[in-house]
Amino acid sequence: MHKYEIIIYWSNEDELFVAEVPELPGCIAHGDTQATALANANDAIQLWIDTAEEFGDPIPEAKGQRLMLA
Repeated sequence: MHKYEIIIYWSNEDELFVAEVPELPGCIAHGDTQATALANANDAIQLWIDTAEEFGDPIPEAKGQRLMLA
């Protein structure tokens, strides 16, 4: 289980739930249900981290608090 904030919302355009991980740029997943989108987001987080490690890119620490988006 990762500790990054995950934002899940319904996309009318795609007709599915989208799960975004704001602390990891470009880390987005989707699913037909909120639960599926969340599970897919956790998989996407792990893939994001694995790829960053492979290329020697920095991995942001989870902030451990709700992000404030404007």
